[in-house]
Amino acid sequence: MRLARLTGANPTVVELFAFLHDAKRANNHRDPEHGARAAEFARSLQGSLIRLSDREFERLAFACRYHTNGLTEAHVTVQTCWDSDRLDLGRIGMTPDPRYLCTSAAREPEMIEWAMLQCQPWIESRRQKGPT
Repeated sequence: MRLARLTGANPTVVELFAFLHDAKRANNHRDPEHGARAAEFARSLQGSLIRLSDREFERLAFACRYHTNGLTEAHVTVQTCWDSDRLDLGRIGMTPDPRYLCTSAAREPEMIEWAMLQCQPWIESRRQKGPT
């Protein structure tokens, strides 16, 4: 939500994206269609658990559908969704590359460093659990 405040993105859409974009992932490895499935899952919730305007919902669905395609051009709310996901790459031991981030706020070295620090507790908990 820190990034959404900096970019002026719709925080509700960004928050829903965080919950939904990987919700239909079949595995933690290659699953190129999981974004499309997440968008359809979100569509099934629109009007019941999700109550967004048509425009807001289309941004959410677009962000989910295309979040793994490497795109960078879109509405600032969609860009913020994608940047939030890319800034989370520290979870898998990768430092986000600013060339693949959409917003100037996400490309700031301080933001990337902050994001990497947010991943540390998760990495440590995985290390303690050992291989699965």
